[in-house]
Amino acid sequence: MTTRAEHEQAVERLVASYAAIPPGAPVRLAKPTTNLFRVRAATTAPGLDVSGLTGVLEVDAGARTADVQGMCTYETLVDATLAHGLVPLVVPQLRTITLGGAVTGLGIESTSFRNGLPHESVLEMDVLTGAGEVVTVRPGDELFDAFPNSYGSLGYATRLRIELEPIAPYVALRHVRFDDADLLAKTIESIVESGEHEGERVDGLDGVAFTPDELYLTLARWSDEPGPGGATSDYAGQQVFFRSLQERETDVLTSYDYLWRWDTDWFWCSGAFGAQNPRLRRLWPRSLRRSDVYMRLLGLDRRFDVADRLDRRAGRPMRERVVQDIEVPVGRLAEFLTWFDREVGMRPVWLCPLVARRPWPAYPLEAGEPYVNVGFWGTVHVGPDAPDAPRNRAIEAMVHELDGHKSLYSEAFYDREAFDALYGGAHLAAVKATYDPDDRLTSLYDKTVRRK
Repeated sequence: MTTRAEHEQAVERLVASYAAIPPGAPVRLAKPTTNLFRVRAATTAPGLDVSGLTGVLEVDAGARTADVQGMCTYETLVDATLAHGLVPLVVPQLRTITLGGAVTGLGIESTSFRNGLPHESVLEMDVLTGAGEVVTVRPGDELFDAFPNSYGSLGYATRLRIELEPIAPYVALRHVRFDDADLLAKTIESIVESGEHEGERVDGLDGVAFTPDELYLTLARWSDEPGPGGATSDYAGQQVFFRSLQERETDVLTSYDYLWRWDTDWFWCSGAFGAQNPRLRRLWPRSLRRSDVYMRLLGLDRRFDVADRLDRRAGRPMRERVVQDIEVPVGRLAEFLTWFDREVGMRPVWLCPLVARRPWPAYPLEAGEPYVNVGFWGTVHVGPDAPDAPRNRAIEAMVHELDGHKSLYSEAFYDREAFDALYGGAHLAAVKATYDPDDRLTSLYDKTVRRK
């Protein structure tokens, strides 16, 4: 645990580092990991010193709350809360996502169909604003409500108090297969409404679409019992979790392994580095089978242009990187998947239902209505048009047509008018003018579309 005195000292260093950044220079976090997939312009300006803001301050098991520093990863947070049989209401899939990052940049996981998004369980937070001040805000406050999906354009969270909920030692899984996306969508609607499926409680809900006629929902139930003979599956070892959906109907994991089931293989993306090859996997240290390691490998690929060089040598068309998460109303899911199969052709894709608890200005989903997050991460050979991102632009247009939204952690191509209409641009500008009067922080549009 981090002490309050240590926290106050870290905040003082953060504020001092902000004051030291020259006016007009970009303001960015100096942290070793990232889960963003957009390249930004280089800068020589010093970054914000967040080195002392990576811990847990307190877990109040009685109140089921935790006070957490803004740069604390969910891996560190979960280690602290599981000791009390508790977890955050939503634990994003990747270990090194930070709590502050999930709140200012959005996050999602299998409990989102009943608990919403991570920012919806925040009770209060301290924010370093563009004016260089640290202010405490709560639900209903202008800055608090505008903060989710603002990506640092309104400031940075230094401390957050969040709700927690109980979790059992084990998680029992059912993998239910569908050959029709419409039926899968109707099943999601039924589970959202009732909280159960075929008479069995559902605590977590997500899925994978492998092909147009092979889709799965994974129904998770917190359990006090392990599998037969006390066994549990280990997908941080030689087995790969996403393949198990096709191989077995039921499963049991420890709650810890369930929370990080997708991190070990970065969903299925570790295959690009050979980590799913059985021979190489045996040689790949278990401690290095994790998303942040793959992200560093991806950084090396970008730096040295490895994949593109190999494609040119083999005479393959240029690739367009298609790394996105989008949300569409559950009733439009089948329509999106049909279009996606025809126009993009990338599978598998992740499916994660969510229901927002209330409206949020910068990510205006209809509160109380079920949506499905569709996540797809990879490349598509498109030829010489690849630099113009034709597939990504088409995805943006289709998601808009289906009354959905797209997360902004990756590349975006909207024009300013469309962007402001989709993400509450006028409201964000008004809040920014109050808390960043000298306009020192980069605007949301400049960050996410213009990549400043």
